[in-house]
Amino acid sequence: MTSTLTAPGDTVAGPEPAPRSTLRTLDVLRVGASGPLARRMRTALSALGVSIGIAALVGVLGLSESSKSALLDEIASLGTNLLTVEAGGGFGAGDSELPDTALATIGRVETVTDVSAAWDVDVDVYRNGFIPEGETGSVRVVAADGDLVSTLNGTVADGRELDEATSAYPNAVVGSVAAERLGIRDLDEPTYVLIDEQTVEVIGILDEFPLAADLDRAVIIGREAAQTYFDAGDAPAVVYARVTDGSVDETRDILPATTDPANPEEVTVSRPSDALEAQAAADDALTTLFLGLGAVALLVGGIGIANVMVIAVIERRGEIGLRRSLGATRAHIRRQFLTEAVLLSVLGGLAGVALGSLATVVYATSQGWRVILPTEAVLGGFAAAVAIGAVAGLYPAMRAARLAPTQALRS
Repeated sequence: MTSTLTAPGDTVAGPEPAPRSTLRTLDVLRVGASGPLARRMRTALSALGVSIGIAALVGVLGLSESSKSALLDEIASLGTNLLTVEAGGGFGAGDSELPDTALATIGRVETVTDVSAAWDVDVDVYRNGFIPEGETGSVRVVAADGDLVSTLNGTVADGRELDEATSAYPNAVVGSVAAERLGIRDLDEPTYVLIDEQTVEVIGILDEFPLAADLDRAVIIGREAAQTYFDAGDAPAVVYARVTDGSVDETRDILPATTDPANPEEVTVSRPSDALEAQAAADDALTTLFLGLGAVALLVGGIGIANVMVIAVIERRGEIGLRRSLGATRAHIRRQFLTEAVLLSVLGGLAGVALGSLATVVYATSQGWRVILPTEAVLGGFAAAVAIGAVAGLYPAMRAARLAPTQALRS
């Protein structure tokens, strides 16, 4: 037996400390992916819940933006500067009507660029003489001047519109709904309708009027022909006025007094495009509702991931104990299970973004809309999935890290 003598002041070298256990980022991903890869069916079902929520969020936002874009394009093409002037706005107005001079006086307003009118004609219209009396299909007859279609930015689907020459004779153009109800599909052959026992040739079929839906259900004849053949009155039922951009509110305020100075309170002035803008606002409300439903689905998916991770911790106690006994720290265990949860949510997020984008493209294309996928929907949806996975995996990861090596190995 030998002993080592040390001089006073010399230090005795102790045992070297064990190297600190480390877990590189690549190792964290590899270890974290081992669990989902070993249980692929469970992984797919867990990611499905998140993917449904993300797909709902992306799809709702994408379809909402695509629909809104189409609606705004329609409003822009139709114009927001159209005003309609009608009678009957005042208290006790009863059967009031616009003055005979309404069209002329409105046309003299400086800010009015185009003006046209429609007159009610109190007669019935039938496809032919064999239709029972009264079965008109709610199709009415109106008279109009030659500028009506252009003032409303309307288009002709087949045939031609009324002009100065055809308006003086028994000719008519029919609205889109009226054509359907009268059984008129095209004008390849001469087509006629019966108006108050007068045979009238149909020379045009109009496309839908988004800003004047009443005209879609009407047979429109010329103003001069209406007075000559059907004894139409002089007071217009409605006047349509296009005004210069930026002067809509100003013109709207002065039109009642301009139209009927004696009874301005009996004149109603409205802007048809307000209905389309209200539709856009309603779409926003529905979008908010569906986003809420998507968020609920995403929350349910997150709860599903948390549940799966808790079960995984219980099933893999032996693995946790073995890794702890070999030097893994609590942080390593916590990082492993948190990575598993995030990977599950990443898979669900990617699948959800793909499904939501595909649904948006397919539906928007089928409706003829521009396909718009908001960046915030795609990136935000994916970020929400990752966040949900991190939150859902936090408790199971902490629970796994708290297990003592001996307790885990015994279980």
